[in-house]
Amino acid sequence: MKNKNTDTDVVATTATGKRRAVLALVAGMAVLAMPGVGHAQATWPSRPITIIVPFTPGTGIDVLARTLGQKLGQRLGQAVIVENRAGASGNIGTGAVATAAPDGYTLLMTVNTFVMNPSLYKSVPYDPVKSFVAVAPAARGALTFAVNPSFPARTLTEAISQFKANPGKFTYASPGSGTPQHMAMELLKLNTGVDLLHVPYKGSAGAITDLIGGQVNAMILPVHSALTLAKSGKLRMLAVAQDKRASVAPDVPTFAEQGVHNSDVDLWYGLLAPTGTPGAVVTRLNTEINQILALPDVRETLEKQGLNPTPGTPDSLAKLVQSDMARWADVVKRAKITAD
Repeated sequence: MKNKNTDTDVVATTATGKRRAVLALVAGMAVLAMPGVGHAQATWPSRPITIIVPFTPGTGIDVLARTLGQKLGQRLGQAVIVENRAGASGNIGTGAVATAAPDGYTLLMTVNTFVMNPSLYKSVPYDPVKSFVAVAPAARGALTFAVNPSFPARTLTEAISQFKANPGKFTYASPGSGTPQHMAMELLKLNTGVDLLHVPYKGSAGAITDLIGGQVNAMILPVHSALTLAKSGKLRMLAVAQDKRASVAPDVPTFAEQGVHNSDVDLWYGLLAPTGTPGAVVTRLNTEINQILALPDVRETLEKQGLNPTPGTPDSLAKLVQSDMARWADVVKRAKITAD
């Protein structure tokens, strides 16, 4: 009898152990099925990474993404593919990244249009704060206020006097409604009280051509786009829209130097990932991007595009997204701007 009871105890213990093993296996499978957990456990990166650029090829942001992407691929030992998904002022490509798997294999290279669009459009397929985690700031591009050479002003102060003396008479061009250049001019209008007629174009080329030709009087545009034209006398740069003078145009004073405050605007670029991307992946990407931005050949390439590298932390980019989103929401509301 004793031996029989012992056998029964062994059978019961074995059965209990099997049940526990099955339960542990089921629990483990459930954990692995949770979003991002399985990916976080795997070694990253184990396959190609895609950086989506929500604008057309050949633009400054595209050059930036491809320059960083090539170096990043070399350092990570995996291909980094740059994919252009243009349309709707960047909303199409941005929305695609917002809904991508948060596994570190789909990233977004964006410009500050990203934080302007939610206030300009009735609906956008993303939230700049909730849909993304900041990875790294990348670069900044300076903007300048320029006029046609025939315009009777040689300083921003003189231009503002002309605008105030002739409300509604003069025009300004932009690459399109809702672009940073458009928003920068509307901010200038709000802070100076001038009245200018906005003439939106489908891209920078047509806008700059008509500024040179005198069909429009003024425009805010990237410094590197204006510099050669200014040197050849085709337009006149009156001010740079940032807190310090541009290194490539040291003779052009800032807005603040000419009495216009709270109107500084530039083009800032940053790398983001879908919310939920593992922190270890974000940290690794940030480290690599900062080191790449410090490389002499990368700095030279970006400077030719009028971009200044801006290495920094994910937190610095996250704070910039939040502050700029609030800033432009206020401008859009006060100026009654829409892009729809």
